[in-house]
Amino acid sequence: MKLLYPTSLKLDVSKLEGFGIELHPYDVKQQIPDNLLDAEVLVTWCNSPDNFKHAAQNMHKLHWIQSLAAGPNDVLNAGFDTKKIMVTTGSGLHDRTVAEHTLGLLLNAARRFYEMRDYQVQGKWPQHLGGPQPDKVPGTFTTLEDANITIWGFGNIAKYLAPYLTAIGAKVRGVARHAGVRNGIEIYSDDKLAEILPKTDALVMILPGSESTYHALNADRLKLLPKHAWIVNVGRGTCIDEDALNSALDNDAIGGAALDVFEKEPLPESSPLYKQKNVILSPHAAGGRPRDAEQLIADNLRRFIAGQQLKNLV
Repeated sequence: MKLLYPTSLKLDVSKLEGFGIELHPYDVKQQIPDNLLDAEVLVTWCNSPDNFKHAAQNMHKLHWIQSLAAGPNDVLNAGFDTKKIMVTTGSGLHDRTVAEHTLGLLLNAARRFYEMRDYQVQGKWPQHLGGPQPDKVPGTFTTLEDANITIWGFGNIAKYLAPYLTAIGAKVRGVARHAGVRNGIEIYSDDKLAEILPKTDALVMILPGSESTYHALNADRLKLLPKHAWIVNVGRGTCIDEDALNSALDNDAIGGAALDVFEKEPLPESSPLYKQKNVILSPHAAGGRPRDAEQLIADNLRRFIAGQQLKNLV
């Protein structure tokens, strides 16, 4: 049995030894060599479309694809026969890095570091941002302490993010498909959004990309947010109607937006988001650092050999 692992990520391959299988590195930007096309297991990370297309057409013995990305869309769209090939994701590998990045975006928005930087590059002193400042003024988002933070898409990433926020003093609520209490946080179902959004100072979106979440934040829901509210999206770009968002920003209907994901990436130069005030653009940088990937691969490899259910199976 052969397992192919990507050289696009520095893996400690010694943690994958001892299973009685052959381990082979491969270049994710090139076609897989002929002598490796008979591999049964393919680990993927940042593979090019051409690499995927060639693999889908020529790896006829493939039984399992372990993606290290949080979502499986790149693999599922590549043409693999998913009726015969099991696909597992890297869900959980990016939770801590995305949570940390999200915290940074929220602090940036509240303390307006982005605006300070704009003045800095102009060689100007932003006096209005320094000196004595009003604190916790109703109808503003200037601090995380006592701020009402709504996390829409309360999953594994949110479980890391919420403790950061509550430690600072934020009031955190979650929105998910099913109501309940998770890790001490009250979770509301999607049908309560109309009640929750008007009471939100910052809306953090960590929704997956699917038909059901396409343009989940649309013009109607944007209108429910207070004029000072910020939107932070670290989930999928398709979850926000960017035209509606730009309109809301143009009309000062919301406080601002900190976006790490977009409907089209890279974000086209023609996008009006580049020139919007009170907007922070992050180039899909929240994740990109899968942690403990070897542990997930080894655990699933053990299950695969034993014929057991794999973790993160799509």
